[in-house]
Amino acid sequence: MSTTVPNHVVPHPEQDGRPNRRAEDRAVARRPMRRAGDGVPSKHSVTLVVPAQNEARNIPWVFEQIPRCVDEVILVDGSSSDATIPMARHCLPTVRSVAQSGPGKGNALRTGFAAASGEYIVMLDADGSMWPGEIPHFLHFLDHGYDFVKGSRCIAGGGSLDFTRIRSLGNRVLLAVVNRLYDAHLTDLCYGYCAFRRSFLDALDLRSTGFEIEAEMIAHALRSGLRIAEVPSLELPRRSGRSHLHAVSDGRRVLRTLISERPGARASAAPSAEER
Repeated sequence: MSTTVPNHVVPHPEQDGRPNRRAEDRAVARRPMRRAGDGVPSKHSVTLVVPAQNEARNIPWVFEQIPRCVDEVILVDGSSSDATIPMARHCLPTVRSVAQSGPGKGNALRTGFAAASGEYIVMLDADGSMWPGEIPHFLHFLDHGYDFVKGSRCIAGGGSLDFTRIRSLGNRVLLAVVNRLYDAHLTDLCYGYCAFRRSFLDALDLRSTGFEIEAEMIAHALRSGLRIAEVPSLELPRRSGRSHLHAVSDGRRVLRTLISERPGARASAAPSAEER
């Protein structure tokens, strides 16, 4: 299978720095604060995996925006000390709550993926930075032959209201690395709004424990020859609380992951029979 990016998606320059409140309000106006419409229902069952740690204040907004085309919602709790789990159950009584087996976002996502029953899996942050109403766009491409769909803030129709200069620079550098190492033409890398076919979970072969799991997923999807599509996505500022992301240290982990997982890296690292 060849890696493909839809031809109708055109890159546009990234936005540096945080916007003023007026720009933020205009963006939110484009994302109405109500449950999203279903659009055309997906042909397959859909599981939404939401990793969360102390996100009780953000859960109501996120869960209110989940479209009805989602069949199952799994909240993966990272030992929250606030009311994250009770709030999730209050907002969505059918939510499945599972405890992650270890620390880190990567561990949380792998725990959620293992518990998912849907034919399609969508991953979404619980901080309100990703609008669940965009989910039908991801499902559209899965329904039409793609295996892995990722959101992009850097193509027409996408954007970010939370790009600091250091995050923007880091994303560009890491994106250049992945495109060079994997002979790809992606427009965004460090953004964890993705959807994929659960049947390819083994092919993704996920092992990361931290934020680098997002880069690992893309690297393994590229290396496995999955059909990849990018869809425009608008990244909103976290609604409340502080992010667990550390731009410099997590960026280094992403870089190490991309290099170590590049095609041929495992084969060259494996010792020969004579060396053993």
